[in-house]
Amino acid sequence: MPNPPLGNLTAEQFLADYWQKKPLLIRQAVTQFDWLPELPDLLALAGQEDVESRLIEQKQGRWTCESGPFRPSRFKKLAEADWTVLVQNVNHHIPFAAQLLYRFDFIPHVRLDDLMISYAPAGGGVGPHFDSYDVFLLQVGGKKRWRISSQTDLTLVEDAPLKVLQHFEHEQEWVLEHGDMLYLPPRYAHEGVALEPGQTWSVGFRAPTAQELGGAFLDFLRDRIELDGIYTDPGLTLPADPARLPADFVRQVAGMLQGISWDETIVRDFVGRYFSEPKAHVFYDGPDDDLGEAKFAKAVAKQGVALDLKSVMLFDDEHVYINGDTLEADQAAHAVLRQLANQRKLPPAKYEESVLAALYECYNYGYLQLGAG
Repeated sequence: MPNPPLGNLTAEQFLADYWQKKPLLIRQAVTQFDWLPELPDLLALAGQEDVESRLIEQKQGRWTCESGPFRPSRFKKLAEADWTVLVQNVNHHIPFAAQLLYRFDFIPHVRLDDLMISYAPAGGGVGPHFDSYDVFLLQVGGKKRWRISSQTDLTLVEDAPLKVLQHFEHEQEWVLEHGDMLYLPPRYAHEGVALEPGQTWSVGFRAPTAQELGGAFLDFLRDRIELDGIYTDPGLTLPADPARLPADFVRQVAGMLQGISWDETIVRDFVGRYFSEPKAHVFYDGPDDDLGEAKFAKAVAKQGVALDLKSVMLFDDEHVYINGDTLEADQAAHAVLRQLANQRKLPPAKYEESVLAALYECYNYGYLQLGAG
């Protein structure tokens, strides 16, 4: 596992003292960058169909928010200040962004969401707000002033296209420079204003609401429940009010629905599928070459394999999940597949046939590529 970008803290210390408890400023958290995008690089990403992006502007005290993809001409119309462009899931497109995201795997992969990059000129920002999830805010280039507050008043500006707090009274303030990082627990009010043109790389985490999970779980159950029986009423009597819902009818329907049940095994299967399922805009491309199994095995022995940047792979004691589905594989292959899930790559080696069969299936779906990076 790569070293977590936590300064002098160990991952154990961070989890015990800070995670979901209190903010933490880490000076020079990340000092080596194998990829340092300029604004044109980010705007090019924001113009792609398979990239989620937003453009936020503040004009005369009012906020506007547009969703991409954007044409290059759109950015020529921007003012010198008071705008921010945000590019989601950069880890899906840039290997270094993915490597940086997975340096945070002292948090389980099931909780990792994405690495988002925002760029703002001097004076740019998105207003005081709060996130419902943990976030690490890494400054890349330029300087940015962050003000934060533990305030409980989280009332939002009405009718605004983004979540902006009506009232914000900061308690702490820092200026972050290149490589500095700020961690904030959920629902911690904060405001960042660029003092110089620069970027914020945000590592966000999944924190679904109970309502979201409930709806998704019911969808999951819909295709899996098998209820026996059919409604019958041989003792039906003449109704006084034909439009009234008969009490016996309601009781019988309630009894039939009591056949819907689940246990922890079903919930675990739901979690594995749901939390590895790709977002709606994500697609996978199969290999260009029609590589047979024998040639694939030889290539793996020479090159190894790596998960596609967009792939999510999880596992439990019995199953391996990848991109919203179970990976059907012999139990003997699970140890190696778990290694792939944890490390997101496998070194060159001659693997057992059961492992190669599973890898070959993933390769043909575009879930992984040859070459361990």
